[in-house]
Amino acid sequence: MAGPGEWKSTACILCSTNCGLQVQVEDGHFKKIKGDKTNPRSKGYVCEKQAGLDHYQNHADRLTTPLRRREDGSFEAIDWDTAIREVAGKLAQIRDTHGGSKIFYYGGGGQGNHLGGAYSGATRRALDMRYSSNALAQEKTGEFWVERQMFGGRPEPDFEHAEVAVFVGKNPWQSHGFERARPILRAIAKDPNRHMIVIDPRRTESADLADVFLQVVPGTDAFVLAAMLRVLLDEGMTDQAFLAAHASDGQALFDAIATVPIADYCERAGLPEELVRKAARLIGGAESVAILEDLGIEMAPHSTLNSYLEKLLYALTGNIGRPGTMNLGTHLGKLIGAGKDNRTSPVGGHKIITGLIPCNAIPDEILTDHPDRFRAMFIESGNPVHSLADSPRMREALDALECVVVIDVAMTETARHADYILPAASQYEKVETTFFGGGFPDNTFLLRQPLFPALKGTLTEPEIHSRLCRALGAFEDADLESLREAAEESLERFGPVFLQAMTREPKLAAIMPVVLYETLGRSLGEDLAGAALIWGACQSLVAEQPDSVRRAGFEGEGPALGNTLFRAILDNANGVVITSDPYEMTMDRIKTDDGRIELVIAELIQELVDLIDEQPPRATDDYPFILAAGERRTSTANTIFRDPSWRRKDAQGAMRLSPGDAERLGVETGGRVRISTKRGSVEAFVEVNDTLRDGHITIPNGYGLEYPDSDGKRTIHGIPPNELTSTEDRDWLALTPWHKHVRARVEAIV
Repeated sequence: MAGPGEWKSTACILCSTNCGLQVQVEDGHFKKIKGDKTNPRSKGYVCEKQAGLDHYQNHADRLTTPLRRREDGSFEAIDWDTAIREVAGKLAQIRDTHGGSKIFYYGGGGQGNHLGGAYSGATRRALDMRYSSNALAQEKTGEFWVERQMFGGRPEPDFEHAEVAVFVGKNPWQSHGFERARPILRAIAKDPNRHMIVIDPRRTESADLADVFLQVVPGTDAFVLAAMLRVLLDEGMTDQAFLAAHASDGQALFDAIATVPIADYCERAGLPEELVRKAARLIGGAESVAILEDLGIEMAPHSTLNSYLEKLLYALTGNIGRPGTMNLGTHLGKLIGAGKDNRTSPVGGHKIITGLIPCNAIPDEILTDHPDRFRAMFIESGNPVHSLADSPRMREALDALECVVVIDVAMTETARHADYILPAASQYEKVETTFFGGGFPDNTFLLRQPLFPALKGTLTEPEIHSRLCRALGAFEDADLESLREAAEESLERFGPVFLQAMTREPKLAAIMPVVLYETLGRSLGEDLAGAALIWGACQSLVAEQPDSVRRAGFEGEGPALGNTLFRAILDNANGVVITSDPYEMTMDRIKTDDGRIELVIAELIQELVDLIDEQPPRATDDYPFILAAGERRTSTANTIFRDPSWRRKDAQGAMRLSPGDAERLGVETGGRVRISTKRGSVEAFVEVNDTLRDGHITIPNGYGLEYPDSDGKRTIHGIPPNELTSTEDRDWLALTPWHKHVRARVEAIV
């Protein structure tokens, strides 16, 4: 724990980059926060949002006792023993009556809270839970599917050394996505020998720094990307030597690209043809290109196709496996599930990608009389009522279930629909980490250690899952006696005893995370007990990539190397480089069936061909605007910031629209409007903003949470975006919702 006035190393939890921080804490509060210059990844960089972290740690919606729903809908406090016993009993009854597959798991961690989800694997196996999802399945799964088809892994961009940086539906100035985003963006913008291309329907902060800004008509990204690929082929800017050495036969793809009418597609996207050609030529003529896409094209029409076309830009030009390009690194722990999952959802038969059921399918898997419908949900560190499309339907689905259990730090919009709420310690009251990628060629891992004691009445997620597994009869103390003795002796003694137990005792192997917590974890001490699972991840990493670990400076062979790596992680609270690779390792990590880049994805090539007969998805007379729901702004962060007072401006999250649209509607900045979609309507303040095309409006992410005012009255602050979105408008393959392309009507409120 941190003492008053003592600087301690930790990390930010507001985006996937998890920048290193130095903090001072006192009396349960953050007193000072600054960037950690000793962090090997972020090197002292932070944005402005981390200054508000005390609003996460201390707010009025923190939970301090387990809660059980009464028949009248209100909640009553119960003790932990009662909560664990009743939750285990209710879920076991559903398992025994209908099968564990009828209990659906959602969540498992936010931007920096992944250990809880890892430990949940034990509870899920004890209950035979087979289906799960989380927020990635309404954002990234289409992209994940494309990456697995093409590369068998997830390439990471090297913008620090790239001659050309390309951002597609991505504003890294606000949403980051890679380390030290703003200094790197500035460096590219200032260097006359480097270039930046931004493709986005709004002129973002990143677009203002770009050499080429393609301000596409909302929803037309596929047309622009297809036109750029045709330019690359026509002008001989593909890397034929690279493709011959590393890619599969791409003739079917090249035939499809050859049918693309460049001028027509540029017109459909609202762009000058010469500007599109300039962007393509910059990519085709550069020594190194790195590209990053994000929700702007993933939560819009042609979502999965967009991801495919974006990756073809760097694959066809050979921008893989070199400095400044795209590279495949190592991972400690697996945030993303298996790439080749041929299962489908039990009711709708929807594709399960990287182990996740599409979020848009969840209500339909519940609100039915189908015998395989979900009958219970176990929700951990997630808020699907607020964060998923069509909040009204999600509320209806939760209320139709026989049992809903929520583990969270706060009384969220989702928790209000639970039958049982189990309060967790905050992310800074326990050992925690993230399993997002840690960089290439050097991969950095940071294990955050607790800064504060756990709030009275709360438990860590590993402890909750351990107690649930015990209550479910998954283990008894006698089962773990030899493992505990070995753990107390040394890591060297523990390893072989643990391996033997996992081999000989299927009962224990099924709940391996909890076994590690109850044995190795207890030997590490209370503050570090949750880190036990990291030991297992270290052993897996050294088994798969021993040379990469040794290149990072660690010595040893086999389990001894894993023990050395684990100790280094425990000892370096500011983060440690765990692997180091030469760039040529990328080509060895392509894990397709034949070890070559797969250029042809038949389903998406057909969609590419069919674009020729498709007019871009426009607004209609009834809904003349296209709404982008969830714009990143300086005043937005993820919804763990429930207290709205952290925002220094834009308190209500204004709807932005163009000056021309404002004039036609007769509104000004500060005025009020009603936004209506086919799903619902909300009132909003107005900000007139010249970064938008006419007909394009935006509302921010992170708003619309219910929080008590100074007088204690619970009030919704800002616009809840998913009161306006629908599960019906979605990608055909991954079912990704079109949050960035919602048809809307706007009316001035006089």
